Amino acid sequence: MRRLSLFTTLLLCGMTCSVSAAPTPFTAMDLWRTARPQGLQVSPDGQKAVFSLSQYQATQDLTATDLYLLDIASGTTRQLTSHKAPDTSPVWSPEGRRIAYLSKRDGELAQLQLLSLDGAEPITLTDLPVAVSNPRWLPDGKHLLFVAEVPKGFAGDFAALKDKIAAEKKRGYSAKVTENRLYRYWDHWLTDETVPQFFSIDISSKEIRALTPGWDQLANLDGSPEFDVSADGKWLAFSALASKPPYNDENFDVYLVPLDGSSKPKNITAANLSDDTKPVFSPDNRSLVYGARQRVDFGADNVRLTRFDLAKQTAAVLAGNIDLSAESWTFSRDGATLYFLAQDKAKTSLFSVPAIGGAVKQVLNQGNNEQIQVAGPQKLLLVQHSLSKLPEIYFLDNQSRKLKQVSQLNSQLQQNTAWGQVEDVSFAGADGQGVQMYIIYPPNFDKTKRWPLLSVIHGGPHSASLDAFSMRWNAQVFAAMGYVVIMPNFHGSTGFGEAFTASIHGDHPTKPFFDTEAAVDYMVSRGYIDESRIAAAGGSYGGYLVSWIAGHSSKYKALINHAGVYDLMAQFASDSTTIRVHAYNGSPWQNKDNVLKASPAMYAENFKTPMLISHGEKDYRVPVTQGLALYGVLKGKGVDARLVYFPDENHWILKPQNSMFWYNEVQNWLERYLGKGPSQ
Repeated sequence: MRRLSLFTTLLLCGMTCSVSAAPTPFTAMDLWRTARPQGLQVSPDGQKAVFSLSQYQATQDLTATDLYLLDIASGTTRQLTSHKAPDTSPVWSPEGRRIAYLSKRDGELAQLQLLSLDGAEPITLTDLPVAVSNPRWLPDGKHLLFVAEVPKGFAGDFAALKDKIAAEKKRGYSAKVTENRLYRYWDHWLTDETVPQFFSIDISSKEIRALTPGWDQLANLDGSPEFDVSADGKWLAFSALASKPPYNDENFDVYLVPLDGSSKPKNITAANLSDDTKPVFSPDNRSLVYGARQRVDFGADNVRLTRFDLAKQTAAVLAGNIDLSAESWTFSRDGATLYFLAQDKAKTSLFSVPAIGGAVKQVLNQGNNEQIQVAGPQKLLLVQHSLSKLPEIYFLDNQSRKLKQVSQLNSQLQQNTAWGQVEDVSFAGADGQGVQMYIIYPPNFDKTKRWPLLSVIHGGPHSASLDAFSMRWNAQVFAAMGYVVIMPNFHGSTGFGEAFTASIHGDHPTKPFFDTEAAVDYMVSRGYIDESRIAAAGGSYGGYLVSWIAGHSSKYKALINHAGVYDLMAQFASDSTTIRVHAYNGSPWQNKDNVLKASPAMYAENFKTPMLISHGEKDYRVPVTQGLALYGVLKGKGVDARLVYFPDENHWILKPQNSMFWYNEVQNWLERYLGKGPSQ
């Protein structure tokens, strides 16, 4: 590793983006030039912050992720690490002079590293046969907690585990065998009988101790459990899958375990049959707050902040009088206030509520806010971005309500980009109910001309098109191609009240289809849209709705479908099927007519619109056969269709070169059928 000198924020910008004489439209390459801060952590004294910064290196086709140190008052940034392996998940030691983090620099598996801010070289703390994740300092400053994926019932013998893994690599078969209903998730299998367990390591001796020996339950399916350690270092709280094999239901509960090993984890939320997640201890160690859902037949009801009194063993809902779904939460340093984020009418807003309960206050309502960190009394640090604002770190004085940008990670790229104007509108949708929508205009938009329209349909269906910068479906990139872009938040979208979200449960196509059709009609009524040049694009559920549009609408000249559901009956090959019988109001074995009538595959005789289809082989949420079947039907009918298949991608296109290739395919498809820019 080489050490780098102090960088001013301007110099850091110069490293990550180029300078041009005049602003230019935002491209797919600019998307990957964007520096992305992650894992923001404020120092114990509230004066500094550490974070990992990802920057794409085009010449090497890789994303470099290194650690940076931010002085909050001055905004100066210093690069702490520089290595081709990603350095992630930084955490401050209690005294604020050391930083633990994860890196693969010594092999293929992420291991714990320890960096001292006095200038010494990093020290590798672990060399285990499995990857390490989720480092967290224990309050004594002498031990680190971490998570590792190990066999069920593992008691802590890593030497024996190393031999076991080596033996398994030599086996002559590759079969995966299961009798479980839940057996794979997103892009990986769950059949290896491994689970995340918690461990601690002594910094001086490097001795490792199992904190949850014998644990045999899954966590949150991606191997990264949500957890917290009490301020006195005596307790660990974490969420895990309480359901047992064969997993005919999926219920997450919160578990509490003493770190002295005196007892096994105890389920403290067993009474709630729906999910309980993300426990956070209060600073006084008397309670913890977690998020609770109530419905077992629906996976998108509001997450309600719930305070659990550790002495009384009782739970009480906080902020129960607002129709919002909390996403993440943290206590103020004195424990009197709880800050939390929630989707709020197509933004991600910051709220506060007294920790004992009371009135909820909206603290910040602009763009998308994330990675909230407490930096002192009424002082917060956060990352903010929007549809036309690249990610930066901000300091919020909650007392004066002043928000100040303290980083300049993307300032040159921000200034050198000709951004398309963003408009927030609403129109009458299904049942005459108002539907929110963002309009993103091309940078050179002229309302006296007639423009092609691209309707971008979000996935889920229970998610939303937010005022947020996206590395995947980026509306500014689409608009810069020469199209007016709309992003309607149709019925079923989140952030507009629980009733609006649940309004399509059991009937996925009807109201969203009506809303997306009404969105196009609304745009046409404005007078600057060319009705002969309209396209729709969507991914996942958005792809489902694109396929539904293909069988039910003649408005569109071209369609784009990524990882889209085509045949609802075949979606029982998906990684998660327990809620589908409720979401579809039927199944292949019961009320199947309800499934069939909501399946785009049943309307293939109406398919006429040219469609671009893209899909990843490792997509287990919407198996790749969905895209292949749709493509086969279109080609069989003689409808113009193009297949873009990614053998190394999952539900999303994550690799930089693949992403840029995909954007190019989208642009070429739109230009083929819609042309580009205003009518001549």
